[in-house]
Order: sequence, then structure tokens, then C-alpha cells
Amino acid sequence: MVELGSGQFIYEVAEGWGTLPDGWGFKEVAAVGADAKGNVYAFNRGDHPMIVFDKDGNFLRSWGEGVFPRAHGITMGPDDTIFCTDDGDHTVRHCTLDGKVLMTLGISGQPAPFMSGNPFHRCTHLAIDPQNGDFYVSDGYGNASVHKYSPDGKLLFSWGESGTDPGQFNIVHNICTDKDGWVYVADRENHRVQVFSSEGKYETQWLNMARPCGLYIDSQNELVYVGELGVAIGPNSQALGVGPRVSIYGTDGVLKARLGNEPEGEEPGRFIAPHGICIDPDGNIYVGEVSWTHTGSGLTPPREIRSLQKLVKKG
Repeated sequence: MVELGSGQFIYEVAEGWGTLPDGWGFKEVAAVGADAKGNVYAFNRGDHPMIVFDKDGNFLRSWGEGVFPRAHGITMGPDDTIFCTDDGDHTVRHCTLDGKVLMTLGISGQPAPFMSGNPFHRCTHLAIDPQNGDFYVSDGYGNASVHKYSPDGKLLFSWGESGTDPGQFNIVHNICTDKDGWVYVADRENHRVQVFSSEGKYETQWLNMARPCGLYIDSQNELVYVGELGVAIGPNSQALGVGPRVSIYGTDGVLKARLGNEPEGEEPGRFIAPHGICIDPDGNIYVGEVSWTHTGSGLTPPREIRSLQKLVKKG
């Protein structure tokens, strides 16, 4: 049994969680979500883009085949729906939990001009304002923007530009909102999370992060979960405290706990490349990792390695 964390944030690693049908693979899990029943949605880059498990890890169904060329982010929406962000297709699709597409934002396969500020050029994630149903799309690989939409998909306004100053972005990788409508943005290559008002006004920033990728807010408990890729490179690749990890903050920006202090690894309790993160109704953490892109594709021979972990909340 492997445990991670400290204080009131202790988690047990559920080794080998998630059983796939024979012959199936994830390639890598870019994002993960959990519905009100505790079912888990693994948005992955394999042949079956959305794979759904029950809370015990039993396979339930798959969908999205032929629809999503490159999974990137998912957000659980209201009324048993889900938003799926595909950075390779430059689209966000609003779907039912069994995969029926209700609305599509963006034009499939047609990116906006590079760094134009127009939606979308490799969009990354979506967040919903709990107060009025507006939503925000982070547009991060070929843009440095956040776009705000009305619930019916009308673009209201956009903000952001490339750079390192407050309010600027260097890969807008993930986005969340809290119960008061504040907008949290994972500004990955600036190693920070920035906080904005619902009108796009810069409020503050949280520093001392290691390339934040995954972002999830538990509004009820006022906690922010951050999956970090890590900054260990070259001669420091085996150093402690700079590798991939999960950090837990209060919504006030105070660090509560860090899960993972070791270098990258496949062993239980270590991480490879945390990219997506979510919490289920029981407080358990699920981490999706882009382990093929980060590590597996460069091995000799290349091989698929673990890309989904469940961390069970203790106490």
C-alpha cells in the first residue's frame, strides 16, 4: 500500500485501477472527469477517445470514435452533460454522457490564425460560471487567449496576449471557476496560476509551480487541485521536489499539501506527466497523464505506459 500527502490530505494509491477490454489501450489519458454517480470519464488519445468506468474501475462503455482526433480537456457540465475540448480539431463539443453532440464551438479542422486572439487555435479546456452558466475556453497552443461565451454559445469577449507579465499567457493550458465566479487559469510555461474576474480583469497570481497543466476546483471545500508536469530536466532529472506532482491549494492561494516528491516514474506513488485531474463525489483524485507524449514514445522500443491513476482519500 502506497500513501501520498500529509495532514488531512492523505491518499492511498489504487494500483491498477481501471480495467479495459482485451486488446484496448489508452495511448495516453489527456483528461479525466467524474459524474454525480462517481462514474469516471477518461478522455484519451487511443482508438476509443472516451472510455467510461464505474467507480470501481469496471468498464461501462466508450464513445467518440471518429469524432475526436486529439483529446485534450473535459469539463462536467450541468444536467448530465460534458464538454470535450479537442486541441487537434480546434473545437469544443458539448455532449450528453453517452456521446450525443449537443453543440459545437469552433470549426472542425480549421484553426484561427496563429496568435490572432480569435477562437480557436488549439483550444485546451473549458470552465463554467456556476452563477449564470456562461463559460470560458482557454485557447493556449496557437493563441494566448481566454474566450467568454453565453450559455447558448455566443462569443461575448476575449482577453489575453502572449507574454510573461500579469495578465499575459505562455500556453493557456487549463481553466476553472469557483463558486463566486472567479476564473483560474493554468499559465503553464509561466509556471503559475492566474486569477481573473468574470470580466477578465487580472486579480492575482500564484507562483512556485512546476508547469501547471491539470486544474480542478472543489468549490464546496474551497480547494484547488493542480497537476504539474514538473521541471526536472538534464542533470536534475533525478532531483527531489522538481518532478511531476499534484498540489492542493485553498482558493486563497495557500498551499495545503503536495502529492509526489520523487522524480518521474511508473512505480505506484510516482507520476509521469500529470495533464488532467478531477475529484469524484467521495473526494478521491483521478489523474490523467500524457505519458506517451512525455516518455513512452521515446523509449526503445516505444510502448504505452500507465496514464491513469486513482488516489483514494483516507479518513
